[in-house]
Amino acid sequence: MQIIQSVLALALTLGILVTLHEFGHFWVARRCGVKVLRFSVGFGKPLFSWYDRHGTEFAVAAIPLGGYVKMLDAREGPVPAELEDQAFTSKPPSQRIAIAAAGPVANFIFAIFAYWLISVVGVTTVAPIVGEVAPDSVAERAGLQEGMEILGVDGRQVTSWRDVNMRLLERAGEQGPISLEVSRDGARGTFSAPLNGWNLTNDEPNPLAEFGITPWRPDVPAVLGQISEDGRASMAGLQPDDRVTAVDGEPVADWFALVDIIRESPEQQLQLTVERNGQTLDVPVTPATRTLENGQDIGFVGAGVQAISWPDSVLREISYGPLAAIPNALEETWADTRLTLVAIKKMVTGLLSPTNLSGPITIARVAEASVSSGFEDFVRFLAYLSVSLGVLNLLPVPVLDGGHIVYYTIEAIRRKPVSEHAQALGLRIGMALILSLMVFALYNDLMRL
Repeated sequence: MQIIQSVLALALTLGILVTLHEFGHFWVARRCGVKVLRFSVGFGKPLFSWYDRHGTEFAVAAIPLGGYVKMLDAREGPVPAELEDQAFTSKPPSQRIAIAAAGPVANFIFAIFAYWLISVVGVTTVAPIVGEVAPDSVAERAGLQEGMEILGVDGRQVTSWRDVNMRLLERAGEQGPISLEVSRDGARGTFSAPLNGWNLTNDEPNPLAEFGITPWRPDVPAVLGQISEDGRASMAGLQPDDRVTAVDGEPVADWFALVDIIRESPEQQLQLTVERNGQTLDVPVTPATRTLENGQDIGFVGAGVQAISWPDSVLREISYGPLAAIPNALEETWADTRLTLVAIKKMVTGLLSPTNLSGPITIARVAEASVSSGFEDFVRFLAYLSVSLGVLNLLPVPVLDGGHIVYYTIEAIRRKPVSEHAQALGLRIGMALILSLMVFALYNDLMRL
């Protein structure tokens, strides 16, 4: 069931972003007088299609990993004399540049709109208040202590742990100092420490944990919430709202202590003492085995924790008026753009491990999680992925929009097109590079399963 949900979430996510991207090409091509033959969401054989009054075929294809806009093009075959002025190749370089750039621009416009919508609707976030600080970590060297609220990183305001994570990601692999503005009991101060090459060592990075910060959280009692239908907890008869007070006769302090015990006991029967509706029950449970990426076997029973309530003092209401939300949306979009560019640069220079590159499987898992988390998380995920798609497509790599823009710019300067031989060579190099990255990203995905 989870696989089906992930596939559907991936199809929904890519369907939205690809449609927006290709619509950008389509809309500008139409405005430039280019005849569009097909607008396809997905690759392969169309599942269904229809035609508009201009003769354009709109199709939804079987492989939801991209899409394309096919235009009348003399490079792909003879163009009837009466349609020559509607061919893409008959248009001046400036119009071809505009058509090529329109897809990525549409992605950026969508991200701005998404962040504007979130800003106007308003969100409630948990303030980034430090819980534990890991010994010998950058956080400890900077002087962070439990109870401090992080207000800014490197002079930029942060209001949530997501903001802090994004700022830390930008600094991964660097040597210079990082500056943290904090408050505690009404007093404000600034702390700093050299990063000394601090980096992300895991394939699925957790900047906070690797920086040495555990976010503060309220006490979480060992009360069960959601129970998986096919999990060991359900098979043992455990139910939502059950409170686990002991395991094998030893008291359980909280939910995290219970999780630790279960993780350390794959295929070992545990005797859980449970409070249910005023009664005390003994329930035997044998955790199933799950193998992590590093080869370690852990136990799991298919049960989640009951939702907890955060005190009002750590919650922050963030909302903007329709006009005030515009600069905030622009800032959020630029922050995502900068982060994507920095990540690409650091992967190329070796400051960030290429194992952090993700493919469709990881995107599907994150998409499914964001869809399940609610409207705000899903829209944020769409916005960030849309920015990444826009940035990547603008890279000067043949077969990408950025590569075409380079060709047309050279043509505009030289007053003649780049030779077919050079374009064919660039196409082969670009295809090899893109396919290599796709295979590597898919390999990383499989290693994370």
